[in-house]
Amino acid sequence: MVPKMLSPLVKDWAPKAFVISFKLETDPSILLERARRALETYNHQAVVANVLDTRRGYVVVVTKDTQKELVLTDEEVQKEVEIEDRIVSNLTAAHSQFMSQK
Repeated sequence: MVPKMLSPLVKDWAPKAFVISFKLETDPSILLERARRALETYNHQAVVANVLDTRRGYVVVVTKDTQKELVLTDEEVQKEVEIEDRIVSNLTAAHSQFMSQK
């Protein structure tokens, strides 16, 4: 078992930090519910949520106010584009917005 570190990270160690977690599920019907529940439970800024079967081509970045689907096209998959590029771009923008509100 891995200890849950998000709670002390957000509450005690770095309460002003932009914290992101990841949620991987096998059932797409519970993905968004679990991502939102994590945001409520840990009070952090974003969850990168995906389903095991489609993890390389589809993710959802969930924040308290938004839900952004990041999807690779078939052509991008053939060109071996990685979804991580989209994730980093999305989170960089979210971090910039977070910092501008502080």
